[in-house]
Amino acid sequence: MSVHYQRHGDIGVIQIDSPPVNALGHAVRSGLINALEKGIADTHASALVLLANGRTFIAGADIREFGKPPQAPLLPDVVSQLEACPKPLIASLHGTALGGGLEVALGCHYRVALTDTRVGLPEVKLGLLPGAGGTQRLPRLVGVERALEMITSGRFVGAEEALEAGIIDAISDAPTPLEAGLAAAKKVLNAEQACRITGELPPPAANAQAIAATLEHLTQSSPALFSPFRIIEAIEACVTAQSLQAGLRRERELFLACMDSPQRAGLIHLFFAARSPHVVPDAEKNSAANVSRYNNVALLGEHPLFERLKKVAQRAGITLTNKPTDTTELCLLAPDSPTDDGSALPGGIPVIALQEIDTPGRSAAMLSLIIVANSDIVELTNISAEPLIQQQAALTLKALRINVVVSQQRSLLNAMHDAMQQVSADEQQSALEKISISIAEQGFCYRESDIDLLAVEALGYPRHLGGPHRQATLAAAAKDAQK
Repeated sequence: MSVHYQRHGDIGVIQIDSPPVNALGHAVRSGLINALEKGIADTHASALVLLANGRTFIAGADIREFGKPPQAPLLPDVVSQLEACPKPLIASLHGTALGGGLEVALGCHYRVALTDTRVGLPEVKLGLLPGAGGTQRLPRLVGVERALEMITSGRFVGAEEALEAGIIDAISDAPTPLEAGLAAAKKVLNAEQACRITGELPPPAANAQAIAATLEHLTQSSPALFSPFRIIEAIEACVTAQSLQAGLRRERELFLACMDSPQRAGLIHLFFAARSPHVVPDAEKNSAANVSRYNNVALLGEHPLFERLKKVAQRAGITLTNKPTDTTELCLLAPDSPTDDGSALPGGIPVIALQEIDTPGRSAAMLSLIIVANSDIVELTNISAEPLIQQQAALTLKALRINVVVSQQRSLLNAMHDAMQQVSADEQQSALEKISISIAEQGFCYRESDIDLLAVEALGYPRHLGGPHRQATLAAAAKDAQK
C-alpha cells in the first residue's frame, strides 16, 4: 500500500509511503482518499495529520503517468476532499512540497514544516499551470503579486520565506515529520494554534498594477510562451470569480488548454531529456565490476571550473590534488596547462582534457570535456576510452555537481556550434535542426534527446520547442504524412 492510516492517541496519521519521492500517482491519490475516509470515521481521532515517509514530502506528479489518460480520483478532487475534512487536518512537510504536493498541503487546514523544507509550484517549467487549485488557493494566502511571481517563475521557496509569506503556519525543529505533525495537532486541539481552511478565505484584493507588470515582463522576456499568460488569467479568475468553485473551474479550463499546447509536449520532452544524460549505455552490462565514481582526482593547471569543484569536493567525498599522486584515479587537464595531454602520466591514469567550445582539443586525450561560457551544462566526449572509464568519469563529475551529458567520437556541442557559425543569426535555428539529423545518423550521441538538451541549455535554442532534433523529427513526420 502507498498510503497508510494509524492512530497515535487521539490523533490519526495519514502516511504516504511511495518511494522515491512520494509522487502523486494513481495509487497515492486513491490511497489518500481511503485513508482520509478511515480518519474521518475513526471516532477516537480528534484531528488528522498528513505526512510522507522517506526523504521528502510529495515532490509532484508521477512522471510515469505523463501522456496517459487520467484515472480517477483526479488530484483536484483529492484536494477538495482533504479541504472538506470535518476534523482539523494538519500537513507536516519536509524535503520538498512541489506542484501537486504543495496543492495537497494547501488543501489541509494547517501546515507545519521542518527547517529544510522547500515549497513551490513549478508547473510552468513543463508548459503547464497548477491544475489542482494552486492558482486559486495560493493567492488567498499570499496575495496576487507574490502568487504571480512564484507561479510564473516556478521557483522554490524555503521554509523561512514560506512562513513569512503565509504559505505555512509554523516551522518545527522536530527531528521527524511525525513528531512535528503530532506536536502541531496537539496545539490545534488545545486551541494554541488556529486552523485556516484556505478555500474559505476571501479572494485576494485586486492588484491591477502587479498583473500589468507581470504581463509586461513576460511580453519582454518570453513572449512566445503559452502557459505563463494562462497563469495570469487563472489568478485573475481567483480575484473575480463568484466562488472558489467557479475559480477552480476556470483554472481547469486553462490547465486543459496548456495540456493541449504543443509547448507542453516540447517542455516535457526536455524534462525527460534531463534525466540521466550522464549514463553511458551498457557500460555496466559490459563490465565485470560494479561501476563507481573515482574518489581521487588531480586538477592539472587552472580553470574556473576547478574552483567550482573545490567548493563541493569535500561534501562529495572526493579528494582533489593539484598533481598526480600514488592514489590518483583521474586527471582533469586545463586548456592552458603546461602538462602534456596525459599520455605519459604514471599508471595510465585516465585524463579528461578540458576544451572551450570551438577550440582545438588535445588529440591524444581519451576524454574531452566541452565547456560553454555562461552555461551550467558540459559535455563529456569519449574519444578513445573504454565505456566503463567514461561512465566512471561522468559519475565523478555528477558527484561534483556538474550537469554532464555523455557523447562519443565527436562533440555534439562543437558540431552544432560549427553549424551555427556558418550561417546568419536568423538561420541558426534551422541550421541546428539540420545538423541534428546528421549528428544522430552518425552515432555521436547516445540518446537523440541529448542533442536537444545541449542545444537548449548551452546554445540558446528555444526551450518551448523541445530542441532541434525533436523539431526536425516532427517536421519530417509531418512531411511524410502529406505524401
